[in-house]
Amino acid sequence: MQGLIRGLRSCQETVKLSILKNSLGRISIEGKNMFSRFGRVTSSPSPLGTQEKGLENMTVADVLMTKGEEKVGSWLWCRINDNVDDAMKNMAEHNIGSLLVLKPGEQQHIAGIITERDYLRKIIGQGRSPKYTRVGEIMTKENKLITVTSDTSILQAMQLMTDNHIRHVPVIDGKIVGMVSIVDVVRAVVEQQEGELKRLNEFIRGEYY
Repeated sequence: MQGLIRGLRSCQETVKLSILKNSLGRISIEGKNMFSRFGRVTSSPSPLGTQEKGLENMTVADVLMTKGEEKVGSWLWCRINDNVDDAMKNMAEHNIGSLLVLKPGEQQHIAGIITERDYLRKIIGQGRSPKYTRVGEIMTKENKLITVTSDTSILQAMQLMTDNHIRHVPVIDGKIVGMVSIVDVVRAVVEQQEGELKRLNEFIRGEYY
């Protein structure tokens, strides 16, 4: 009898490990990326809600909705002629690590992006004054900018940032619609997986028959 019980427990542990391995394996990023010459990666949009989609079908649009950036203009920006000191104060005030940089004029045409890394490398590292340096002098310019669209999958966005060693990407659908960071993407992955892992845990504990 004890041998039978040990056998059942061993089988249960094997099933448990198999289920968890299969679940966690779904968050691995497999490269089926299509990059345009501007560094943009896109995927097909899904009509399903976030809770029903599953991780592989979640998109950047879902992340923007979670952040409350579904409306154009809710993202933060500065102008190319602003001084770096003001841009850094803006980031610190809103607890963010980057700002979109817009060209002069009424139209919201993107000129590039400025990040904390730009400040550290090109201001602190080179001994320059942030008060007398324009944003346009240290930003990553438009022609080198890597972007995504709102229908890019979050797994593709994560791989894009990882492969290019960047932490922020603008979201552009013909016009600027927002900004996502690697933190936003990872948070979305974790939150989506929590419900599934909870269900698996309930199954393992025997709450499913």
